[in-house]
Amino acid sequence: MPLPARRACALAALVPALLLGPSLAHAAAALKPCRIDGIPNELLCGSLQRPLDPARPDGAKVDIHYLVVPAMARNKQPDAVLMLAGGPGQSAINVAPRVLQRLGRLNNRRDLVFIDQRGTGRSAPLDCPDDSKLPITEQLDTAAQMRRLDACRAALEKLPHGDLRFFTTTIAMQDMDAVREHLSVPQWNLIGGSYGTRAALEYLRQFPAKVRRTILDGVAPPDMVLPASFSPDTQAALDKLIDAHIKTHPGLRADWHKLLDSLPRQVSVAHPLTGVPERFTVDRELLLRAVRPPLYQPALAAALPAALHAAAADGRFEGLFGLTTAFGTGKGMKLAMGMHFSVICAEDVPRLAQASDAPAADFGRVDADMYARVCKTWPRGEVPADFYKIPPAPSPVLLMSGGADPATPARHGERVARLLSAGNPARVQHLVVPEAGHGVMAVGCVRDVMFRFIDAKTDEAALPEGFLKDAACATRVPRPPAIQPVQPVQPVQAKAPK
Repeated sequence: MPLPARRACALAALVPALLLGPSLAHAAAALKPCRIDGIPNELLCGSLQRPLDPARPDGAKVDIHYLVVPAMARNKQPDAVLMLAGGPGQSAINVAPRVLQRLGRLNNRRDLVFIDQRGTGRSAPLDCPDDSKLPITEQLDTAAQMRRLDACRAALEKLPHGDLRFFTTTIAMQDMDAVREHLSVPQWNLIGGSYGTRAALEYLRQFPAKVRRTILDGVAPPDMVLPASFSPDTQAALDKLIDAHIKTHPGLRADWHKLLDSLPRQVSVAHPLTGVPERFTVDRELLLRAVRPPLYQPALAAALPAALHAAAADGRFEGLFGLTTAFGTGKGMKLAMGMHFSVICAEDVPRLAQASDAPAADFGRVDADMYARVCKTWPRGEVPADFYKIPPAPSPVLLMSGGADPATPARHGERVARLLSAGNPARVQHLVVPEAGHGVMAVGCVRDVMFRFIDAKTDEAALPEGFLKDAACATRVPRPPAIQPVQPVQPVQAKAPK
């Protein structure tokens, strides 16, 4: 999102020399003016070379790229804000235009830093070909996905940085600390979203003294075993959606089960992006993959009742597949799938057999089986045993969860909050926004809550008594009402004159 006009003009008018406060002064030679799509004003970019394998500093290298949005004030604070992107596989630099406006108040006196984690964006990217315009059945068909991923893995392994064992979260957080030293930032204020919360927890574990404050939005802890947790968490979000719209769509649950029982079935759908008509078979797995993405965003989920009813009652699937496609569009949404699987295959899939989450009634083992198949042939990095441990927080931590989140619901945040607050409960707070989806940073007044938390001068003032009451403006935000399809107006028949 573009900065407000006042800030955009002010930043564009400043020369880089004036923007460099004491924390960035020694890195001035490495920082260069740059422009990022979606941000109107000139910013600063740099890169830092790091060993691909930390145990071989003289071996292959990767360039870690970063973006600095300098603080507006000259008497700025030395502790910069570091945004850790989600996925795994999102580019933090590509996400910057989407989140910059939400961090505007923090940017008054603090630099904002966006680092492309190794394997994403401009930092030794592990991208697979974009499949968004492939036929719908090709996009969602598991066998076709496996073929594309096998071909992508083979291509990635031929790159100079193609040893896929060295893209774990643990190694990536060492890169983040190297950038901190390079910029002479004494401490980060960490803001992690989704997978970025796992990254933040790992940075906090490895470098506790280098973190001043931490915000975890949509908590995805290292011990959650993602492919296993997807099933019960998505089921809970779908059940909550059905219950929430029981008054306007009393037959929604019956529609859902009728739809499941009708599969497999042949359908004809116009591709949401190309408009080309397609005919293909919808089976149970394809339907489950299609219904999950809209659940991430309440505004999209509001159209699910009508889309599911149209599919169940009339065999019309355009609405459902249109919602699925709508979720994945927009700058910053694309994932580097090579990095994604390098992380999940190393950190989650080896623990599938020990996962405590039982498969849900409808979603079963769809995701667990898919990831297990991919990871059979994917190179696997080493993960230290302590990676899965969450020690007590050395500094204040604010956790935030959406009550309608199908990926990182509040149950994960609750568990992490208990572990972080061991011995010092006053240091940790967990904000749950009941009707929010995946990530609550953009909800209501949450940006002001984040600002007060990070800007507070002392740890005691960061999370004062009654902190969560001040966030009630977010917790009272209602779920968007179900979208009702527009009914065509029937022409009025004129009466014949007598």
